[in-house]
Amino acid sequence: MLYGGVETTLELGWDVIGPLLLLLVLFLFSVPVWVSLGLTALVMLWSTGVLPLSLLGESLFSGVDHYALIAIPLYLLTGDALVRTGLSKKLLDFAEATMGSLRSGMGTSTVLGCGFFSSISGSDAAGCAAVGRMTYSRLVEKGYPPSYAAALVAAGSCTGILIPPSIAYIIIGMILGISAASLFVAAIVPGVLVLVSIMITNIILNRIHGYENSSSTFSFRNWLAALWSAKFALSIPLIILGGIYSGIFTPTEAAAVAVTLIIGFASGTLTMAQVPAMLWSSAKVNGIIVPIIAVALPLAQALALVQVPQGFAQFIRGITDDPNLTILLMLGVFIIAGCVMEATPNIVILAPIMFPLAQEIGMNDIQFCIFLITSLGVGFITPPLGLNLFVISSVTGDSILSVAGRSLPYVFSMLLVVLLIAFVPAISTWWM
Repeated sequence: MLYGGVETTLELGWDVIGPLLLLLVLFLFSVPVWVSLGLTALVMLWSTGVLPLSLLGESLFSGVDHYALIAIPLYLLTGDALVRTGLSKKLLDFAEATMGSLRSGMGTSTVLGCGFFSSISGSDAAGCAAVGRMTYSRLVEKGYPPSYAAALVAAGSCTGILIPPSIAYIIIGMILGISAASLFVAAIVPGVLVLVSIMITNIILNRIHGYENSSSTFSFRNWLAALWSAKFALSIPLIILGGIYSGIFTPTEAAAVAVTLIIGFASGTLTMAQVPAMLWSSAKVNGIIVPIIAVALPLAQALALVQVPQGFAQFIRGITDDPNLTILLMLGVFIIAGCVMEATPNIVILAPIMFPLAQEIGMNDIQFCIFLITSLGVGFITPPLGLNLFVISSVTGDSILSVAGRSLPYVFSMLLVVLLIAFVPAISTWWM
């Protein structure tokens, strides 16, 4: 664990509670996340004195001076390149050729396309924007209400951080000292379960409301043609994940391989004039994620030094000694946190706090990471923050509240999978 083994005699008082209340106030006033976390870390270090303020600059630099973090801009660039080269459209065409003959064919194909995109890009926001632009109007033409079509894309895109390769698993692996490659292996089954739960939910809702009634028939010839057309795009996740699992390259190296393969496979559709815009787009998103990590790490370190993780564990033990109830309380914390804050700061702050508690109740380290990330993934379509709700709203023009209302069935279906992950360890540890 990143901050384990530190001894301190400080008690939890207003020198700790005050900065945490400041963090809440800053969030309520919509102060940017990295600014809120940075100010909170600064005030906590000053009020507690656990670390000299002169070390803050060094801590900020050391927090982002990590080899694994190189993968973040590379996976973001991968997602952008996937769209600009047209390979993402080929993935969606193959998904439609596979699922299009179902009664809810277009909706199910859209969710499967989100899963394909997730298996390459590692980013939910990128997938939400890309898939939304390509499928939203087609979903509406098939009979889906606009707000429901937007909610379907937003829910399917939650798999961006759940299906490997995933930026979220790289970050939590770095924080807790767990191999990202091991987390990628463990995340396959849970990620697919979430994807299937979203598909089943859409099928049930479609049966109830009669949004879509596809009359197309499955054509093996068309399916083979779509498969051949998407062969390069489909081979990328196989090469990436196969290379990681076989030990040929690390997750960070895999991100570089992904960018190279996409550009190489689609060199005829990507011009030099597009490259600067592609790099700039990815850099802007990276400029949001990395500063959050940089300022959240000193805050997490301060929380560890004043024994907030131990204090939280004692608080939970004061409520119940039942491991099952403890898991439900942890789930409640994760869901609430996912509703009000992005995944990255939640991972950096919550993982070190909750990890010791999970170990106390006998939860496997890998299982805990999958449980945390999947729980936070639900937050992408849960108001008030719900990152995917904002992304799809900006793409489609639908109001966030209307999309959020249509997303509720998917929130519940994803929560069922989260509970399975929490109480059935084999789902995430089957390979161990």
